[in-house]
Amino acid sequence: MIRVMGAPAPPARRLHRGALGDLLDPATYRAALYVLLSLPVGGAVAGLLTAAVVGGLLTLPVVVGAGFLLAALWLVSALGDVQRVLIGLLGVRVARPAAPAGPGGLLGWLGATLANPVTYRTLLFHVIQLPLSLVCWVVLCTLLAIQVLGLGAPLWAMNSAVPVVWGEWTLRPGALSVAGLMLAGAGALLVSAGVLSVMGRMWTRLGVALLAPDGDEAARREVVALRRAAGRVALGDDLNATLADLTEQAWQASTAMAVALDAPDGSRRAVSGVPGAWPAAQEPGPAPGEASVHALPGGGWLATLPVTLPASAGTLDGGTLRAWYPAGGRPSADELAFLLSIADHAGTALHAAQLIERAGARAGEQERARLARELHDSVAQALYGITLGAKTARATLERDPAKTRQSLDYTIRLAEGGVSEMKALLFSLRPDALEEGGLIAALTQHAHALEARHGLTVHADLRAEPDLDPDAQAAAYRVMQEALHNVVKHARAHTVWLGVAQEGRWVTLSVRDDGRGFDPQAQGRGTLGQRSMRERAAGAGGYLQVTSEPGQGSVVTLTLPRVLPGGGA
Repeated sequence: MIRVMGAPAPPARRLHRGALGDLLDPATYRAALYVLLSLPVGGAVAGLLTAAVVGGLLTLPVVVGAGFLLAALWLVSALGDVQRVLIGLLGVRVARPAAPAGPGGLLGWLGATLANPVTYRTLLFHVIQLPLSLVCWVVLCTLLAIQVLGLGAPLWAMNSAVPVVWGEWTLRPGALSVAGLMLAGAGALLVSAGVLSVMGRMWTRLGVALLAPDGDEAARREVVALRRAAGRVALGDDLNATLADLTEQAWQASTAMAVALDAPDGSRRAVSGVPGAWPAAQEPGPAPGEASVHALPGGGWLATLPVTLPASAGTLDGGTLRAWYPAGGRPSADELAFLLSIADHAGTALHAAQLIERAGARAGEQERARLARELHDSVAQALYGITLGAKTARATLERDPAKTRQSLDYTIRLAEGGVSEMKALLFSLRPDALEEGGLIAALTQHAHALEARHGLTVHADLRAEPDLDPDAQAAAYRVMQEALHNVVKHARAHTVWLGVAQEGRWVTLSVRDDGRGFDPQAQGRGTLGQRSMRERAAGAGGYLQVTSEPGQGSVVTLTLPRVLPGGGA
């Protein structure tokens, strides 16, 4: 359940900002610009619609009349988009309604447009705009005349020899008259600022009420935004990009002027909407699962929603999601529920990033442990054997040269095997080793390591580098590595045949041994190692085949799709 904190401030509290508050508020001048443009825009809209409707009615007996009336209906929606852009001068953002759903064709569009309530609300705004803007102009022009007369009184007093003649009356301004006029002009200036502020709020509420999409369309827009946000979180490739996209989705699907995502320390993670300085938070953030909405001192609203992480994350505080609304645009409970869902998605993205970081650290620990075992079992043993061989050669150098040569040969073989084993370890540790050296080089190093370390005879039929993409190349190396490991661990073989060939659209890699073999049927779907190899093969678009008989050795064949020169598989 969503609990909204922060009751709306009383009107007197919201409107009272001091005598100069409205005069210094930038929103006042935005309202003045809107009122200045509303009259010519309203006149142009009224003229276009009137001409289209009257022209259609007059020419209705002929075919042209129907075209005029259809054009008038289209103009209602098209000019509504112009009104939505114009009302953005007031700091309010009104989303453009989606195209009416219905069957295709002209008749389908006509029926859907006539059945859409937004069409009639937009038409009502067009009808109201011209007379209402005319009233605003008359009021503001009257106040402007008083300001010019009053604030220009000093210039009049400086040239007092010129009287003011009105019929039979002749007026010469005195000092008291000038002071009174200046006071009236200053008062008219302050009153004009307050009147413009009221007009701005009036036009804002009127525009939101008549030009904004209906509730069902807003709900559809929020559902689409949540679906995209969920997909972005599931992708989770870049945390900063994910948080920026979530903020953008929240702004696009809401009526807020701007939406920002802040870290627990107050730093800004992402922001979408109007640029500029954000209002400072006036009160502490809400509790998890709650949304707070507070009136801003200069007008407008600030909604604050918590970004909550699961308990397993170690901390529940993931920061806050804040949405800034203009005066007269207080968010509804449904919109706050949508924003709270976006905040939950942000918490999920942050938690997923933490899990990925932990998994990476854990994988690093496991890789270091594996490397330690490999070094102990291979390189360390090779170095120990080299030490023994060198000591034996030194002890027999003078009394038994033949044995010395045998010891040196043994030492050299161990050294070569240690080098090959070290190269194989480097290939397995460096993810770019395959890209730099290629699959053939990696398998060659691994074959040398098997000969030196385990005394196997390896016949490698490794020809030209196969045409595989990087993912298939990595999968091929891992599968062959696992197959050779199984030979050493289970087969008790003396000889291994390793081959790579490509023909047509396929690349075939095989490992054959002369070991004791096994019964594949008795093992069902195979061991964990076989399942891992099959999964790697399937992930690269290929398949794995294992054939064996007791006492007849085993053959592991991996078939992968070849990347053709034209780029296809």
